Amino acid sequence: MVTLTGNTIYLRALEPDDLEFIYRLENNEAIWEVSNTQTPYSRFLIRQYLENAHQDIYEAKQLRLAICKKNSFDAIGLIDLFDFDPVNNRAGVGIIIQDTEERNKGIGTEALQLLIDYAFSRLQLHQLYANIDSGNVASVSLFTNFGFELIGQKKDWIKKNNNYHDEGLYQLIRQQ
Repeated sequence: MVTLTGNTIYLRALEPDDLEFIYRLENNEAIWEVSNTQTPYSRFLIRQYLENAHQDIYEAKQLRLAICKKNSFDAIGLIDLFDFDPVNNRAGVGIIIQDTEERNKGIGTEALQLLIDYAFSRLQLHQLYANIDSGNVASVSLFTNFGFELIGQKKDWIKKNNNYHDEGLYQLIRQQ
């Protein structure tokens, strides 16, 4: 896959060297609620995942890309297309920037723009969607700034700190 390059970042395919980054990210309990993770991942499982990362989106039904700053190979985040449905031309989108000090710097905005452009122009998708905790103001802002619209609210969908939170379903339909 060709790297997708923006002004300050680029997106690239996962590499075996990403094992430790993904291990730290997937085992960070602070973000488990975003990824619906309940248990830690071993390096063994992540290594197996990376060994199968060569599958294309049509086979794996997902595409996970590393977000990297220009002039660096090291990943600072991940952006995903998941539940890829080539029959109905749609996919879900997820994004995470690992370190909080790297957030709110436009990295997520640039990564999401690159992924939207790729999904609509290269994959010819008709629509993208995102599931976002209603309390995640930063993610709601990021996605709505790209035209994602709230089309439904799942009541008491996410349990966090023994409280239930709503989750919004946001959708972006490609303009013809």
